[in-house]
Amino acid sequence: MEYVELRISLKDDFHELLIAELFDLDFEGFEQDDDLLIATIPTQRFDDSKREEIEKLLMKFGGESSILSEKIIPDQNWNETWERTIQPQTIGQFYVHPTWSVSGTDIGDKIELMIDPKMAFGTGYHATTRVMLEWLPEVIKEGDKVLDAGTGTGILAIAALKLGAESAFGFDIDEWSETNAHENILLNEVEGFEVKLGSTEVIPDGEKYDVILANINRNALTELIPEFLKFLKEDGKLLLSGLLVEDEQTMLEQESLQSLTHVDTRKHQEWIAILFEV
Repeated sequence: MEYVELRISLKDDFHELLIAELFDLDFEGFEQDDDLLIATIPTQRFDDSKREEIEKLLMKFGGESSILSEKIIPDQNWNETWERTIQPQTIGQFYVHPTWSVSGTDIGDKIELMIDPKMAFGTGYHATTRVMLEWLPEVIKEGDKVLDAGTGTGILAIAALKLGAESAFGFDIDEWSETNAHENILLNEVEGFEVKLGSTEVIPDGEKYDVILANINRNALTELIPEFLKFLKEDGKLLLSGLLVEDEQTMLEQESLQSLTHVDTRKHQEWIAILFEV
């Protein structure tokens, strides 16, 4: 399969913001090098309208932001290319690394998370994943049942289980996510984590969860929150992310959330996570 490669001039502070937008436009691979962002998309999914949409997005980041070049590149081992960009990192109480990067001999009291992303969202690099991981030790209690909406690589549910959660159920609408999450469950040797392909319709009937985690995006959250609340226990917690700073007030004003208490909002770069309690 051929791909279109765009080389984009953009200050590195804005890379994560644009990557989130490009994910929604079907881009599949990204490389970051200082103020250069390289994004790739299958040729058949790219056209003039998407190019124009990207140019409009870049206008928001200032006059120096632009598409520097566009070229067709042949098929290659994209996982291998992607793997070169994933490095070990410490996030709060966690040490996150892929299998091709051997764990350090001494990670102290950090909790090891072995995550092979396979291009799946949820490597820990994105600010929304980071802020959720940093917050989880304060949210998860021993014996909790966790629902992970839009589970991606499964990193959040796996982290919750390693923090003492009793079980986790994750779902995602992307087929690669279901496969990748199962792989990461095996790598981390956690039990009690079930993953299914689909949306809220695949959540087991009658189940109630102590904690619901949802790192998606504002539009999806607005639509799905009323469904989430059907599965939240009477003393449960709802932790949301995939949100920009400017999304906070919109979320706090959602009618479906008025019965919950806003506990706190935390920020990483231009992204936030919001915690609610019943």
